[in-house]
Amino acid sequence: MHFTDPVYRNPYWPTWPLIQITQGCTHNSCKFCTMYKEVPFRMQPMEWLEEDLKELQAMEPHAKTIQLLSANPLALSFDRLMPRLELIKKYLPELEHMYTATRVSDIKNKTVEQLRKLKAIGVNEISLGVESGDDWTLKRINKGYTSQDILEQCRKLEEAGIAYWVTFLNGVAGREHSHEHAVNSAKIFNQLKPMLVGTGGLTLFPGTPLLEEAERGEFTPLTEKEMLEELRTFVENLTCDCKFITHHTIAANLSGPDFLKRKPLILSTLNDIIQHGDMDALETIRTYKRTL
Repeated sequence: MHFTDPVYRNPYWPTWPLIQITQGCTHNSCKFCTMYKEVPFRMQPMEWLEEDLKELQAMEPHAKTIQLLSANPLALSFDRLMPRLELIKKYLPELEHMYTATRVSDIKNKTVEQLRKLKAIGVNEISLGVESGDDWTLKRINKGYTSQDILEQCRKLEEAGIAYWVTFLNGVAGREHSHEHAVNSAKIFNQLKPMLVGTGGLTLFPGTPLLEEAERGEFTPLTEKEMLEELRTFVENLTCDCKFITHHTIAANLSGPDFLKRKPLILSTLNDIIQHGDMDALETIRTYKRTL
C-alpha cells in the first residue's frame, strides 16, 4: 500500500480499509496545525491507486466501507475526483460508504448536482474541520474562508444529501476573543444541520505560528479552566439536534448521540469539573499530546 507519512484517519469511522487519494493538505497554513507541514500536496498517481486497490481487493473483496485519505481529497476537481472513485468501485463493487475529511473551500468548486453524483457513488459522509464560526477567529488563525462560506457550502451538502461533521476548536481564539469565538461558532452551527458537532482543545505544538506568537506575547493561551469555561459557553449556545463529541483532556465522557436531550447533563458535568476538577492534572495530560 502507498501511504505518505504521517497517516491520519478518523477513529470514529471504520479504520480499515484506507486508501490514499491525495497527499498532504492544499492549504497547509492554519496557524495551529503541523499535521502535514512536511508533505507537499499532490494527487496520488493513478497507478499507485490501482496497485493499492488490487491489494485491497485480495484482502477485503466484500468491503462495505473505506476511508479516503489524506487531509482533503475533495480538493480535487469533480473531473479529477470522479475517475478515482469509479476506480475504487471497480475493484470494491460492494462499497456502500466512502468517508473523508475535507475543507469548506473544497466544496466551492463543485455544484450541487456534482455533489449528488459523489453521494450516489458512495461519498455520503464527510468531516469538515471548520474550527470556528467567528470571522475574527477564522482570519486570526488563517483558515482561508469565512463564516458565510461555511453556511453556503454546508447548505450545498445538505441539498445534495451528504451528511457532514463540523468542529469547534476550543481555545484557538485565545483569551482575547474567547467569548465571541464560542458564541459566534454556535450561532453559525445552529443555522446548519450537521449530523455531528465535534470539539477539541487547542494544544500549542512546536513549529506552529500560534506558539511563536504566544512566545512573543501576541497570543494569550487559555488556562485549562478557561478552556472549560469557553467550552461551556459554546455548549450553552449550541442548539443543533446532532451527535456531540469532545476530545477535551477531561476524563468525563461528554460524547454521545442526542445532544439536545443530553445538553443539561453535559453542562452539569462541565460545571462540576470547572468547580472541582484538577486543572494541574489536565494541563499535564495536554503536555503529552503530540497531534491534533
